[in-house]
Amino acid sequence: MSLPILPTQPAHTPWPTAQWPQGQPEHADGAVLEALMATAFAAPDTELLGETHAALIVQGGRIVMERYGEGFGPDATYPSWSKAKSITQALVGLLVAEGKLDIHAPADVPEWRETPDDPRAAITLDQLLRMSSGLSFVEDYVPGHVSDVIEMLFGSGKADVAHYAATRPLAHPPGTAWSYASGTTNIVARCAARALAVDGAGFEAFMRERLFEPLGMTSPVPKFDPAGTFIGSSFCFATARDFARFGLLYLRSGRWEDRQLLPADWIDYARTPTPQPAVREGDYGAHWWLNIAGPGSFSANGYEGQYTVLVPDLDLILVRHGKTPLDKKDNVKAWIAQVVDAFR
Repeated sequence: MSLPILPTQPAHTPWPTAQWPQGQPEHADGAVLEALMATAFAAPDTELLGETHAALIVQGGRIVMERYGEGFGPDATYPSWSKAKSITQALVGLLVAEGKLDIHAPADVPEWRETPDDPRAAITLDQLLRMSSGLSFVEDYVPGHVSDVIEMLFGSGKADVAHYAATRPLAHPPGTAWSYASGTTNIVARCAARALAVDGAGFEAFMRERLFEPLGMTSPVPKFDPAGTFIGSSFCFATARDFARFGLLYLRSGRWEDRQLLPADWIDYARTPTPQPAVREGDYGAHWWLNIAGPGSFSANGYEGQYTVLVPDLDLILVRHGKTPLDKKDNVKAWIAQVVDAFR
């Protein structure tokens, strides 16, 4: 399939490594945009969207709109929840570029080599990144329900999240069905650390040196479990501006200033649809969601309404943070689509 061409940084616009350049919305319906922002920030907790803590829009590499809820601001750090999955995908891309990981080879998971002929041993990093590993994993955030993700993050699995996920049995043959599972990301994060032969401190140093520092991301706070695994499924706190920096790296095909930090084909891999459809969930690439804001858009999505949405045809990034109940999840998606449409 043909992917939309990603825009380059305008020649007259500085990269936001030190600070974000500012601008005004262009080709936008200002009245509609203001009305949508007023809806989001009408009260600390709104009937439509729940709480909105931050909304930031970048157009043409410049911040053109930035709003914060009461008690929040540009220096506040916000939870990533599953937006961290897309950060994990970037870290894997760095190692793939160096030849230290092969996404089409069986993943380096010791638990799957303990028993001869374990069918899980055939699972590849590509299948893990595309949520098509076939592993049984219940992704449910409702208290009282059976939930592997809650058990992994807060229960018996919290001391070693990758091990917990790796012990799940197969529900489907690898590569035959799509099923969103946070556990797969923590397996991937551990594979990345094993490829580097580092502990948690070493992996955090790698994250900062190779990804965060080149982008000027000074705020990220990644979380690790007691076993030293980056909890890449869920926990990397950062400011809205730093989440936008990360988004700009992908919108610019992996290029930052005069360096190609991530291969352009790795960015294309992230936004290429997974062969197994994400039934009822939306379109999915490789640890990035697709088409939330129109065809060609791709996004890092997180629990309770955390979003970094990239819209190539508009050269636009929308970052939204808040605390939205699950029953209002679709309202936030609709609001995001309306905000983006105001620029069309």
